[in-house]
Amino acid sequence: MITQFKEILEVSIVSFGEVDLRVYTIMQLLLVIIIGKIAIWSMQRLINRQITKDNINPRKGYAISQIITYLAWVIIIVLALDTIGLPITVLIAGSTALFVGLGLGLQDTFKDLVAGVVILMERTLAAGDIVEVSAGLVGRVKEVGLRTTLLETREDIVIVVPNQKMTSQNVINWTQNRRAVRFTIEVGVAYGSDVRLVEKILIECAKKHNAVAKKPLPAVHFANFGNSSLDFKLLFYSSELFRIEKIKSDLRFMIDQAFRDNNITIPFPQQDVWLRTPLPQQQDEFPSM
Repeated sequence: MITQFKEILEVSIVSFGEVDLRVYTIMQLLLVIIIGKIAIWSMQRLINRQITKDNINPRKGYAISQIITYLAWVIIIVLALDTIGLPITVLIAGSTALFVGLGLGLQDTFKDLVAGVVILMERTLAAGDIVEVSAGLVGRVKEVGLRTTLLETREDIVIVVPNQKMTSQNVINWTQNRRAVRFTIEVGVAYGSDVRLVEKILIECAKKHNAVAKKPLPAVHFANFGNSSLDFKLLFYSSELFRIEKIKSDLRFMIDQAFRDNNITIPFPQQDVWLRTPLPQQQDEFPSM
């Protein structure tokens, strides 16, 4: 029985060059992959446990988890190739020209890979961050990969952004400081309105909204004497960064209703037009013959 089992393990499945792939080789290969995946899972679970206990900052924990995962897979691949008898050094030496060609053709890919490592090492981005990239695109980071970053927009659309764009362009990370962010709503009222009443109404509307932070308190700035209106700015803080446009919309509804209840008018743009009466046409000094 044992002899038959050994014979089964020695059965050659694929043989090419110096590589002779047998049944026991495949079993070793599977064992390496399984042990590697268990090790990765155990490490990620340990890191998540430390994050839950507040022993590790979530951003730092995420970066460490990603880097360990990538390094572990590199080690697993190397061990797997060594297990099947594929000489790594010979493969690398024989593929130098191929690597040079790939390097020239895949420069952007390598830039993305390097940028991904930089992002993970510096922890400038992490899953859950709210960021604003070029062209006013605002999204929540779903995942920071080694080559790309996945962003979920306010329209619930997932966008794949190359990592080099996240490092070479100006990116605003709204959640970097982990504090509430200040936002502004601009509104104009008609000349002759009670400006102190306008200030009171704007602050009360902000305080009534649950998503507006209690501290710092909302404030109102008398911004300008406009061409058609007295211009005000309502300044408020909020931690609901991803859906802030919805909060601003709610406040505008509240402000409009409060103005109506207090007979405060939001004026239309106005422009004065002066009509000048033309002078009567002068008669000729000498009448025509």
